[in-house]
Amino acid sequence: MPTSTASRPSARERLLEAANELFYGEGVQTVGIDRVIEHAGVAKASLYNAFGSKEGLVCAYLDLRYLRMRDRITTVLARFDGPREKLLGVFDALGEAISDPGYNGCAFVRATAETDEDSSIRQVADTYRLWIRGLFTELAAACGYEAPERLARQLLLLYDGAGQSARMDHDLTAAATARAAAAVLLDTAPVTANTP
Repeated sequence: MPTSTASRPSARERLLEAANELFYGEGVQTVGIDRVIEHAGVAKASLYNAFGSKEGLVCAYLDLRYLRMRDRITTVLARFDGPREKLLGVFDALGEAISDPGYNGCAFVRATAETDEDSSIRQVADTYRLWIRGLFTELAAACGYEAPERLARQLLLLYDGAGQSARMDHDLTAAATARAAAAVLLDTAPVTANTP
């Protein structure tokens, strides 16, 4: 008798996908553990064995969001040559995320708005923030800008603003608008004397 080549996702994977859907759609505090367990179709013990607690599940959910966004950005940036094009390409990746019908804003902003300052959830969000700011800084430095950290912070404000505008104003063009503003910013930012 033939067996199916596609195996059923593990309880951990099902819990993580259920958490991703429910937490991102409704919020980490709004959605209780019982709903996640029911949605995943697993036993309660599976959640505690895999994640230890609801906070552990929220952290894993945010790690998943971080990895997916990092992969999206990395994939989009591979289309571009040169650090300036890649800097602007980050906004194209955001535009792809925004155009997704399920877009519901920044998962990290939403989750940290509902948690304590010393929560491990904030630590996961900080990891994402450090990565995206570091990416902007690295690319700005590769372009030869005099103050790449400052420029990266400015670009990150445009990036964050576009995400918020897309969510709050339902503006699907927010990333393109932020990209245009970023291009002006790059055109006027001072470069080091030895930059070609």
